[in-house]
Amino acid sequence: MMSLRRAFAGAMLFAFAAGLAPQPARAAPAVASPCKAVQSEGETFTVCTVDLRRERVRVFWLGADGLPYSSLSTLGEKIGPKLSFAMNGGMYDKGQAPVGLYVEEGREMKGVSTANGPGNFHLKPNGIFYVKGERAGVADTARYLRQKIKPDFATQSGPMLVIDGKIHPKISTDGPSQKIRNGVGVRDDGRTAIFAISERPVTFGSFARLFKDTLGCANALFLDGSVSSLYAPGINRSDISRPLGPLVGAVAK
Repeated sequence: MMSLRRAFAGAMLFAFAAGLAPQPARAAPAVASPCKAVQSEGETFTVCTVDLRRERVRVFWLGADGLPYSSLSTLGEKIGPKLSFAMNGGMYDKGQAPVGLYVEEGREMKGVSTANGPGNFHLKPNGIFYVKGERAGVADTARYLRQKIKPDFATQSGPMLVIDGKIHPKISTDGPSQKIRNGVGVRDDGRTAIFAISERPVTFGSFARLFKDTLGCANALFLDGSVSSLYAPGINRSDISRPLGPLVGAVAK
């Protein structure tokens, strides 16, 4: 009887020890990226496609310290692995404050601008990218104001690239200005937000046709140029640029 008990105890001790034995390390799963390369008219663009039913698209500007995040890498560090991608999200002044409308978590932090002036922002019609619940939209500023939208998040920039399936009337087919550019469009009744950045300097015309013809967006908005940058850990990308103002990105729900 004692021998049986000893055998049983020995078996239990072996099983317990086996359970505590160090297990081989498992490789961390690769970070899924919503971003991929897309070719259009001989140019390469990185396009980030977000299903708002699966991820939350939002804008960022000020951190917990009340100061602008300023860089995409800082935003990535603060938000962590929930941030699948981010890029600069609209034009800003010398103090890194949004030039036009900026809404975060339903709170309007800067009002809509309908002023005239120089530069791309004032190339009317300019427009607004907004998110409300699981839908996103891009609308020219006048239409946005008429609809009296109460968004969760919004950022104003300009010019509009595509308006109701037509390229902005003041954008030439291929003008002389070529810059790195980024922008946003929507598809699938607002369920899908599509962000794009050019890999080389491109014209406004080429960038607008990317959204209209290649990406199938009936409405699209120019976000910025020259300083356009992308953070996408899933493709090992974290661009360095001058200090930025508002940012836009996708986070896991």
